[in-house]
Amino acid sequence: MKKVIGIGGIFFKSANPPALKAWYKEHLGIEADQYGAVFPHNGFDTFDKESYTVWSPFVKDTGYFHPSNQPFMINFVVDDLLGLLEELNKAGIAQVGTMEEAEYGKFAWIMDIEGNKIELWEPPKKKV
Repeated sequence: MKKVIGIGGIFFKSANPPALKAWYKEHLGIEADQYGAVFPHNGFDTFDKESYTVWSPFVKDTGYFHPSNQPFMINFVVDDLLGLLEELNKAGIAQVGTMEEAEYGKFAWIMDIEGNKIELWEPPKKKV
């Protein structure tokens, strides 16, 4: 049987794509061209485990995406969650809820300028 071997991209509608791309560039460092941004996925050397992308459907009435009303949420891998949260706070971007820490990393959430909830994930670091 032929099978899917990964997630090739995340595509979504935007009320103002240029403004949204500019916001992501300024606050999350995502460089995008007319087609979007590309994240090479050949492993993250500083993280404890193999790299992976999660695909996870949620029940339609989940509260996990709250306060966003959008039917999706994007999870971005970050290398320094606390440092990024500090920079975002200085830029007036509030954290949604409380940062969480688990065996598989640290998580925090923010909202972008179009009301999309963004999950920021710092996987566990390699022990040297």
